[in-house]
Amino acid sequence: MLNIAQTLPVYVVDDDESVRDSLLFMLEGHDFDVKSYADGQQFLDSVDIQRAGCVILDSRMPKLRGQQVHQVLKQANSPLAVIFLTGHGDVPMAVDSLKAGAVHFFQKPVNGAALIEAINDCIRVSQDNLDALMIKAIFDTLTARERDILQLIVEGKRNLKIADELCIATRTVEVHRASLMKKLNAKTVAELTYAYGRYVAHSPNNT
Repeated sequence: MLNIAQTLPVYVVDDDESVRDSLLFMLEGHDFDVKSYADGQQFLDSVDIQRAGCVILDSRMPKLRGQQVHQVLKQANSPLAVIFLTGHGDVPMAVDSLKAGAVHFFQKPVNGAALIEAINDCIRVSQDNLDALMIKAIFDTLTARERDILQLIVEGKRNLKIADELCIATRTVEVHRASLMKKLNAKTVAELTYAYGRYVAHSPNNT
């Protein structure tokens, strides 16, 4: 049975054909779904960056540097997670890349086992990013009243108490509560609270 890392795409973006070919050969040998691109612009023009997956980026490339590609992904709120693999890296570049949100940073040549482990990490991060984006999209559809009621549910308050605090009918709370459960695909208050926690964790300016 394929694990999640083997069902999501791995993109190799490097202007060195020999690097692309060697990575393609190695990763396909581990049953990854791999696609390669000779430069960052070709990658951005060809790929659906709103899908989960892993991007292995070279730093120095024509047209767009790896860091520029990474910035485009961040600005687009892409769930794709990034590994930098470069022959021209140094400690400051690695620190800056990791601070910018890259999952790993390697210099060429890279140890194959370490890269495989990093890709698995990358896929997990990307799937988590996608889940968080999906949760945020759902929360963005909530009405102001639903948000108020959700906040009070998360605080552990029962319908009658919520109705009293918001000066609304208990039946109104029940209707909104049912709507929240449906929208967030939650069967229990614990699941509702978990979804809310994920939303807050990825949206620090929201409550």
